[in-house]
Amino acid sequence: MQQPGAVTRADAYRTQTHSIAQTAVQNIFENAMTEICSLSLTQAAQALQKKELSAVDAVTACLARMDATEPRIAAMLTVDREGALAAAAALDKEGPNPAKPLWGVPVTVKDALSTKGLRTTAGSRILENYTPFYDAFAVQQLREAGAVILGKNNMDEFAMGSTTENSSYQTTRNPRDVNRVPGGSSGGSAASVTAGQCFASLGTDTGGSIRQPASLCGCVGLKPTYGRVSRYGVIAYGSSLDQVGPLTRSVEDCARVLGVIAGHDQRDGTCAPRPVDDYVTALNSKPLKGARLGIPKEFFGEGLAPEVRAVCQNAMSIAQAQGAELVEVSLPHTDAAIATYYIIAMAEASSNLARFDGVRYGRRAADIKNLEDLYVRSRTEGFGQEVKRRIMLGAYVLSSGYYDAYYRKAAQVRRLIRDEYLAALDKCDALWAPVSPVPAWNVGSLTADPLQMYLMDAYTLSLNLAGLPGLSMPVGVGAESGLPVGMQLFGKAFAEGELLSLGHALEQVLPGVGAPAL
Repeated sequence: MQQPGAVTRADAYRTQTHSIAQTAVQNIFENAMTEICSLSLTQAAQALQKKELSAVDAVTACLARMDATEPRIAAMLTVDREGALAAAAALDKEGPNPAKPLWGVPVTVKDALSTKGLRTTAGSRILENYTPFYDAFAVQQLREAGAVILGKNNMDEFAMGSTTENSSYQTTRNPRDVNRVPGGSSGGSAASVTAGQCFASLGTDTGGSIRQPASLCGCVGLKPTYGRVSRYGVIAYGSSLDQVGPLTRSVEDCARVLGVIAGHDQRDGTCAPRPVDDYVTALNSKPLKGARLGIPKEFFGEGLAPEVRAVCQNAMSIAQAQGAELVEVSLPHTDAAIATYYIIAMAEASSNLARFDGVRYGRRAADIKNLEDLYVRSRTEGFGQEVKRRIMLGAYVLSSGYYDAYYRKAAQVRRLIRDEYLAALDKCDALWAPVSPVPAWNVGSLTADPLQMYLMDAYTLSLNLAGLPGLSMPVGVGAESGLPVGMQLFGKAFAEGELLSLGHALEQVLPGVGAPAL
């Protein structure tokens, strides 16, 4: 006789069968979601327009990918799950719109860009409770093009850092090797794109903060010409250096996003009133055969890791075999670029961050005694160590008696650096150089040595001083580390179309780096 509560063999069989069925369904779901996330932005956009994929399915796939990868890489500071699904459902109800080139495409945004109704912290405790009431221009352009904002990416506090270890909230890891840094300050954006959490992300580049993480993570990153994309709604670090740009998994995807976010904006006095080129159509306009690529000799000197040098030389050999002409050029003031950049950037940071005082903007300290106590404690508690260091150095170089010796001299050298770039570009279609002197390094290995960390930007920051465009893309994998190596193309002002075309041609013949095994 069956005892009360006893489980029969039939009951056990049904339970086991149900469990197996659940597992099978879950595996099918996960495989389907992974397959969607492995598409390029271009493929996803085309599938969405053809109704082969719904906006809700695309968003659901990316959110599932975030759930699977975030515990290991920590690329996101804020995920707007409900808002993204609601926006996707509204798009599906309206139906695909060919006039919206990113219709239904899920993207992420660096936390330095304002997003209406969505927390924006710039990676700092002083803004931990800040929710903007407006979108940055670039974010507004994404929304108008039909993109769905999934959330905000982790970053070095106020974009001050090269590893995303200076975030006040968490340390982002490289999807290629979670023991390595993803680069910075747009490390969360690069990691999110590389891990398949989104189809594109927006970053900001002040001294290489798009190009360097793109190189270390093995994706594509573009710093547009200064003034090509509006800085309206960007929480400023260095106002004469900052520029918004895309991070994607291919050059074609990069062209599509740039075509959306570029354009004149009257709210930004530094934004150029120029028409936006059709960057996608121009992708095949500049073949490698006959192209003149300048190789700056200063970028191949001491300090370049042997495995990075080997990958770059192999890429250059492939380009030559395809008919490109490599021309050695010189940028003599490259060795002065680091000092010049940090004087100017820190001076501008000191000025820009003065507004975060607990009165006008930012977190206010509790139990204050007087006005001076309010200022001191709010800023002391709200800012991290690296931000404080740069504010102090910036205030010093702008102070009476030191302005001429430091800031004015740096501004003069900056002009020399720009003139050298322009002279070299008069001889070539573009310049081609490494992005980082080394592949991604171990988390924590350089945090105690700020000067060594600053040297990691040696190949990127001079372009920001010149205000010219730069495209970073993977060109192979280091033999010793097994990690991606990137090279960057430098072009004349507003020549993004030519850079993207050359990058697209190179992408067809250079070794790929594949997807990370996350």
